[in-house]
Amino acid sequence: MIKINDTIRAAAALAAALTLAACNTLGLGGEQLQAAPSTASDAAQTAPDYLIGPLDQLEIFVWRAPELSTNVTVRPDGRISTPLVEDMVAAGKTPSALANDLEGVLREYVRTPEVTVIVSNFSSTYDQQVRVLGEAQKPIALPYQAGMTVLDVMVSVGGLTEFAAGNRAVLIRGQGEDRQSYRLRLNDLLRKGNISANVPVLPGDVILIPESAL
Repeated sequence: MIKINDTIRAAAALAAALTLAACNTLGLGGEQLQAAPSTASDAAQTAPDYLIGPLDQLEIFVWRAPELSTNVTVRPDGRISTPLVEDMVAAGKTPSALANDLEGVLREYVRTPEVTVIVSNFSSTYDQQVRVLGEAQKPIALPYQAGMTVLDVMVSVGGLTEFAAGNRAVLIRGQGEDRQSYRLRLNDLLRKGNISANVPVLPGDVILIPESAL
């Protein structure tokens, strides 16, 4: 009888462990989720191209034409003015697309112009923020910074509440048909110090932290 009871207890413990492991791979709606990309290069493959927004500060460099190079701030109406380019829409374009459009106008004045556009300061629109919702000490939206990781984000929001189900947290990346959801192991990262659970974040990411059912 003792052996049978021990066998039952062992089987129950194994089943519980398997159930817990399975739960750690599920999203808030019970769907199976993959782990978040663990390197910045892998994460960047799923990130949309940066689109210039109002109030972004731009460095515009025209090769061999320093008199045409300038620093400008995108106006609230989404337009910029530069030497020889009186009014051009910048908001909603990638830096490379804006550079191509500037080259098209400057061809009337400069032979084979080569323009480079660099975003030197971001306006922190929603597309350039990382938002944390749910069981964080201070759920907020943070301006994205290059190299930012989940650990950086969680330090900024003060960590998890006592009611958080950290290993059931979900990272949502992208929009529309390109949207992807990934599982996060915040308990392992913050409460067990498992640095392998730390992953890069990207502009526009949303981290959802559910409440524990227990």
